[in-house]
Amino acid sequence: MSGDSLDAPLIVILGPTASGKTALSLALAERFAGEIVSCDSVSIYRDLVIGTAKPTADERRLAPHHLLDLVAPDEPFTAGDYARLARQALAEISARHHLPIIAGGSGLYLRALLEGLFPGPQRSEELRERLRRRVGERGSEHLHRLLSRLDRQAAAAIHPNDAPKLIRALEVCLLARQPMTELWQQGRDPLRGYRVLRLGLNPERSLLYERINDRARQMFDEGLVEETRALLARYGAKPPQVLNSLGYRQAAQLLTGELSRDEAIAAAQQGHRNYAKRQMTWFRRESEVCWIEGFGDDERVQRECVQRVARFVNK
Repeated sequence: MSGDSLDAPLIVILGPTASGKTALSLALAERFAGEIVSCDSVSIYRDLVIGTAKPTADERRLAPHHLLDLVAPDEPFTAGDYARLARQALAEISARHHLPIIAGGSGLYLRALLEGLFPGPQRSEELRERLRRRVGERGSEHLHRLLSRLDRQAAAAIHPNDAPKLIRALEVCLLARQPMTELWQQGRDPLRGYRVLRLGLNPERSLLYERINDRARQMFDEGLVEETRALLARYGAKPPQVLNSLGYRQAAQLLTGELSRDEAIAAAQQGHRNYAKRQMTWFRRESEVCWIEGFGDDERVQRECVQRVARFVNK
């Protein structure tokens, strides 16, 4: 989607976890009077701090940030909610004559924002309850394997521990009797009024995995287990599904004695590496991405992106 020259410029920074999207977004925001719109399906939750790698308080003071800490961990939040609020934020940023910069790794949320949502079937609470029981009996990974058979592309975009999204995707596939990704092509409402520059970060894989491993270990060192303990204590016998997300799940398994500390860290590292693979599989399908080899905190990468953005906004 390139749009008309009269459309407002919009920058999208995408890439796998730990690739430096936050650092690059801050560099561009400082250079171009930008405001940053998070595109992360876990960072929208309040009280989840250490395990989300949200921008720090110091980083948030460097540029305005949007769509962080929106809802409580036990409140429902959908891709449709994200698209609606993100489009509102984009309009407000552009009205201030600032440059909107979307940064994040949630491919489904980004697609909902840019391409719009599909006309899916009506919700079936009966089917959802059956799928919830299946999660309780066999785990969310079982639903992920089922979704992989029905809609491989949708499964690639959803983490195996994200039970709410898996349930919704299976509900759509089963009720519509066709893959959810095929429905995405029907009657969507794409974002209008913007010309979009997509910058994709593509670091060398072994170096990315080193960063992922270091980040996961650092989360445990900085108090992820204590944060998870406090959240579990607050919500009691029915913890919110978001606590099944990467890092928090392994910390909970450490608290229950299911895993040792070393095992929990190793499991979190493996989970994040697998997630990075799925993210790149998803983002490779995005059209018109300018792929940049390297990390977003690398000065060479930042210089190249500044040059690309300067040419783009001055068209």
